[in-house]
Amino acid sequence: MKKKILISTGGSGGHVIPAIIFYDHLKENFEIFLTTDKRGVRFINQNKYIFNIINVPQLTKNFFKIPFNLIFFLLSILKSIFFIKKNEIRIVISTGGYMSLPICIAAKILNCKVFLFEPNMTIGRSNLFFLKQCSKIFCYANKINNFPEKYNEKLELIYPLLRKEVYNEKKNLNSKFEKKIIILIFGGSQGADFLQNNLKKCMVELSKNFEIFVNHQTNKQNYKDLEIFYKKNDIKFNLFDFDESINKLITKSDLCITRSGASSLAELVHLNIPFITIPFPYAKDNHQFHNGIFYKNKNCCWLLEQKNIKNNELFDLIIRIITDHKDVKSKIIEMQKISYQNTWNNINQKILSTINEN
Repeated sequence: MKKKILISTGGSGGHVIPAIIFYDHLKENFEIFLTTDKRGVRFINQNKYIFNIINVPQLTKNFFKIPFNLIFFLLSILKSIFFIKKNEIRIVISTGGYMSLPICIAAKILNCKVFLFEPNMTIGRSNLFFLKQCSKIFCYANKINNFPEKYNEKLELIYPLLRKEVYNEKKNLNSKFEKKIIILIFGGSQGADFLQNNLKKCMVELSKNFEIFVNHQTNKQNYKDLEIFYKKNDIKFNLFDFDESINKLITKSDLCITRSGASSLAELVHLNIPFITIPFPYAKDNHQFHNGIFYKNKNCCWLLEQKNIKNNELFDLIIRIITDHKDVKSKIIEMQKISYQNTWNNINQKILSTINEN
């Protein structure tokens, strides 16, 4: 009889997509259960994965809502205890975020083993809160900001988690740009207002010098505005929200402009796509900046800080990238050095051995 594992996730694609990857790695050896909150549902292919919803209230700074949210939070813990006991689960994997706290608390009450996952270069607050109680924490680096040294023995290094289909994509080896350039503007699963509203002038200027095609991730609120903008300026474009097949758009791209979510950067590096990263400056503990600077320091990308971007700086940088293929080539070489051992089998063996040995 297979051991039972519960994978807890929710919120953004940055939490849910790694949970799905864990699911795919473990499903052959364990019986897998998946829980998410209502926000995370849209990132799960309901034709492929069975999941349960355990909604968790976000503890708010609104004083009047705190008592109600605490009651709902306690109820979500009780619901988690019932779910774990009913399904006889003995192992829990959390991909972080406040929505996983009730599951983790319930798991420890029931004496289950808990494994955490931290893809960022700064440890998340929920993971930090539960670090003492976990068996291991999967992560991508042995030096993580705000990580207490006394728990270093709990670090379990793995290569960045990638969806299985990403490994089947052909990696980019071309460092030279043609007259026609495909640009991917990628703000993460939540979209990014800065990338949607502040790159228009740059795209117009580029279109005067090159034939460009823009794949632009947006949200419903900005869709119509961007559609009008691209049509008005006679720029070929494709708008999309969350797309399970984002790897197809990545591999077709000559250049990507992106936020600094851990999953997005990992896929770009694995596929050797030249990219400019502009970290979201309001991310908790500025973790996106630390994600971006990790790859910049390894000469894998170009990084601009949103608050410091001057009028034509992004346009000038893109022109330099297009014309300086030696710089692009050096970054592709560094990306190859990082990702060449990142295979599905290597990660699969690491995850299985860690869970079985602990």
